[in-house]
Amino acid sequence: MQPTLQPLIDEPALLLKEKELLVIADLHIGIENELRENGLQVPSQTKIMEQRLISILTTHAVSDIIFLGDIKHTIPSSSIQERTDVKNFLNTIQSYSSLHILPGNHDGNIDRLINSAIQLHPSDGFVYEGIGFTHGHRRPSTEVMQCDQVIIGHSHPTVMLMDRLGYRMFERCWLRGPPMLDILQEKYPSSPTSQILLMPAFNPLCGGVAVNRDHLLGPFGSLIDVENAELYLLDGSALGKVKDLKSYK
Repeated sequence: MQPTLQPLIDEPALLLKEKELLVIADLHIGIENELRENGLQVPSQTKIMEQRLISILTTHAVSDIIFLGDIKHTIPSSSIQERTDVKNFLNTIQSYSSLHILPGNHDGNIDRLINSAIQLHPSDGFVYEGIGFTHGHRRPSTEVMQCDQVIIGHSHPTVMLMDRLGYRMFERCWLRGPPMLDILQEKYPSSPTSQILLMPAFNPLCGGVAVNRDHLLGPFGSLIDVENAELYLLDGSALGKVKDLKSYK
């Protein structure tokens, strides 16, 4: 029997309760510096995210955490402050559980910021308890796509909603859908993957792709049958399929 993945209510975090595993995607530590350079004065989210994560870890039994890519933000090189923040954050969270890092496209040289106790996995993904994990910015490994369930990040999914006056708002969301079978079989013959889950960004400053308006980033943009994928808000509200929300476009 395959373990059950459960999104936490009001948190962009995924819990595999039977295995005491927590999955987080897209921390983007240091993104505030880029926003300030563009005239937006925002406080650092690092300590806020750290406290949120600690709250989750002290509420639920968690022995392992998978950081599903983009722990840091600045590429190709990071400031001294960003490198220090990443190190301190990881060291703090490591005191609560074992850490697995799957590098994303913003994680160049992340190996220089982690200690030997943190498990660093290949950027094309790895398999944990029969579930495939990959950040989503590059073509996933065959091993990952041999799993029935695949979990990704990278696109920072949001849904665009509109009120009667035409005011648009964007909410972070989960996107769960089947693969495009013809493309899947072309790229990964005999792949049994039946469900792909796209995680929202843990950092609320990231912005993202409005899945009912914009194209997903990376190779999964063509691998996921977005039109028939289901949307869920962080509070657990089910909005139905993406194709039924296209009227907001």
